[in-house]
Amino acid sequence: MRHFGQIAPEVRRRLFHREPGEFTADSPARLLSAALGATLYSPATRPRLADDIVSQADRGVVSMVLCLEDAIGDEDVPHGEQNLVRHLGDLARRTATELPLLFVRVRAPEQIPDLVRRLGPAAALLSGFVLPKFSEERGMPFLEALAAAEAADGLRLFAMPVLESPELLYLESRGDTLAGISRAVDKYRDRVLALRLGVTDFCSAYGLRRAPDMTAYDVQIVASVIADVVNVLGRADGTGFTVTGPVWEYFRTSERMFKPLLRTSPFLEGQAVELRERLIEHAMDGLLREISLDRANGLLGKTCIHPSHVLPVHALSVVSHEEYSDAQDILRPERSGGGVLRSAYTNKMNEVKPHRAWAERTLLRAEVFGVAHEDVGFVELLTAGIPG
Repeated sequence: MRHFGQIAPEVRRRLFHREPGEFTADSPARLLSAALGATLYSPATRPRLADDIVSQADRGVVSMVLCLEDAIGDEDVPHGEQNLVRHLGDLARRTATELPLLFVRVRAPEQIPDLVRRLGPAAALLSGFVLPKFSEERGMPFLEALAAAEAADGLRLFAMPVLESPELLYLESRGDTLAGISRAVDKYRDRVLALRLGVTDFCSAYGLRRAPDMTAYDVQIVASVIADVVNVLGRADGTGFTVTGPVWEYFRTSERMFKPLLRTSPFLEGQAVELRERLIEHAMDGLLREISLDRANGLLGKTCIHPSHVLPVHALSVVSHEEYSDAQDILRPERSGGGVLRSAYTNKMNEVKPHRAWAERTLLRAEVFGVAHEDVGFVELLTAGIPG
């Protein structure tokens, strides 16, 4: 699979200086964690689940979570499990079908070995499990169950813990909770693919809900948690993990309080005025701003609940030609001793040692999302990726 694989090869060549690279479910964990992109959640109870998965893969989705937790009611869990087993079995029998990375969000540790057993050979379609409301005390049984299921069935299964518990939000318990989470995920480092942020649960603890023209970073209680999570768990010194961006809840808005967040000029240059109006109509301007703030704050990828969110996440994940040029200059072997140099674009200072970790992360992102041509921006990437 590859990002923007749904676009015709000749269009990709026109858009990309370096095209997105191919990867599989067997690729190294470091590559997969960067490649997750927009992870689309789907209730496991959907009646056409197998067809939905194939359809989303055809539209450019490369990672999906089939949810048995908050997306369905308590009374629907047995049906959800049964539906999941049946449809993954159906997918396993199909040939030459390219699938996204598939994860199951469970409620209890014992669901992991039970589902693996019930899936039988179809369990090989899974890349792992999403672990809800993760803390050291609640999370360790999930990680132990995943490791046991992996060993028993000879599978490669990753964990994606969701950081969403009130103990992580509350100031008086945040430090201890973060330290405990750090101990738990470090013990199972090889099995933890990424850490996901459950911002909706954070907001619910205070009866809050951000509006479609506000980002998670405008809600200061939420922004402070994101900062602390990245501080402890997202470091670039080899101890950190990929931390993904929070879910965007909106896909259409009827009334706005504030002006749209999208400047007009990029869309005029690309003759895409109608696209700008459509993005604003569907509350996408807030999403685009939040994606930009995610990356500025050290997050990569995003939880998505609507297919229309996938392309914006991927378009804004593509490395610009300028970023790529700077990263390559910083990482040249002859500059390993450090120093300062003017960027090839002659608009900034590149300081080799302080910017090295940024450059390494940028080249990893370039490997999976590609590098845009010098004259290609996010408007062109969005326009090219829209079906029809």
